[in-house]
Amino acid sequence: MREVVLDTETTGIEHKEGHRIIEIGCVEVIDRRLTGRHYHVYINPQRDIDEGAQAVHGISSEFLADKPLFADIADDFMNFITGARLVIHNAAFDVGFIDSELDRLGKGHGLVAEHCSVLDTLLMAREKHPGQRNSLDALCKRYGVDNSQRDLHGALLDAEILADVYLLMTGGQTALSLAANGKGNDDGSDSASSIRRLDPAMRAGLQVLRASEEELAGHEERLAAIEKAAGFALWKGAPAAE
Repeated sequence: MREVVLDTETTGIEHKEGHRIIEIGCVEVIDRRLTGRHYHVYINPQRDIDEGAQAVHGISSEFLADKPLFADIADDFMNFITGARLVIHNAAFDVGFIDSELDRLGKGHGLVAEHCSVLDTLLMAREKHPGQRNSLDALCKRYGVDNSQRDLHGALLDAEILADVYLLMTGGQTALSLAANGKGNDDGSDSASSIRRLDPAMRAGLQVLRASEEELAGHEERLAAIEKAAGFALWKGAPAAE
């Protein structure tokens, strides 16, 4: 299953008031594994940024002045997300802005829902943790995800953090644990953040190393020795009561 964890930054809160997308960040997950593929772009909104919004993400109009327009990146962006399940925190906000940008193009792109299914992690979190705070920062604290670099909101960083939270919230990260420093947690919470901090090229090149016949035989011999010394093997079930 292909999923794309997505986040946006915008010029303001309401797309219905003419506010625009200024940053898109996407992280690809296939079969619950981070692939290392991502999509990230800054966009010139051709309008001013609200002071409150800039205080959240720190992106200025001057920085965006030479960036592409949404029309310039729309095809590449839609190609990246089409056919995937989008994983978004407070999906109504981001999808509303994307639909607004697509509608503004008038090129027959349609709506996001015509190309992707959408999973809202905010709604999921509210169901799992009723009555608790379920912001992304609160979920990071609850699931042990490192968000220390998140001084300001950023679409790609937030998408990477959300990918960690989502995988842990739905049963744990299934990618290989890279806790080589011995500080990994039993619940897998270190695995996701460790992988996220890798260079994308390294992350995409992770390999599964399978045991050789000699190693498998040695493993079986060790298990047999443990069973003989203990008189029974817990992995085979508790011994029958006499």
